[in-house]
Amino acid sequence: MQLLSHIAKRLYNQLVILTPDVNNRIGTIVIEGSYATLQYERRLPHLPEVVWEAITDPKQVSVWFSTTAKIDARHGGTIEYISVPIGFRRTGRILVWNPPRIFEHEWYIDPHPQLLNGETESVIRWGLVENTGHTILALTHNHLTKANGLQFAPAWHAFLDRLAAQLDDEKLPDLMERIAAVKGLYPAQ
Repeated sequence: MQLLSHIAKRLYNQLVILTPDVNNRIGTIVIEGSYATLQYERRLPHLPEVVWEAITDPKQVSVWFSTTAKIDARHGGTIEYISVPIGFRRTGRILVWNPPRIFEHEWYIDPHPQLLNGETESVIRWGLVENTGHTILALTHNHLTKANGLQFAPAWHAFLDRLAAQLDDEKLPDLMERIAAVKGLYPAQ
């Protein structure tokens, strides 16, 4: 039985779904019309330069994100990720490249049998702030379709758990098992 309850409130035509968590590990979902924004914050015991490398170096990204990664590391450059083994292809242009603080890029997903309409308008922003020898990582994935946002919320949680494990030189949790374990923390619809 799920002990954490979801709290929903309406603010100016937005539905904000909050999931309480003292460690800020559970994300927030903001629904506005037919779109969703996912927000996560993690405190990582590493300097921003180390976290930056983990989120922008294709070799490191390929491990925790279970993907092949190509990153043209510059403002106006491009990203291309192809997930393993499902084969989702994600592409986009880099909108902000400010090492080691902000990495923002478009996030387009080609249509796929498991995601028939793909995702055509979303943007991901990685923000890193140093805090007493640690890094506060803020991830925002906005302008997702509502259905995809609700589906992606537990997956982003799991990916961030894998990122933290990789940074800590720990065994990475199995992606599908981790998604299943955290799925109940997020609303399904």
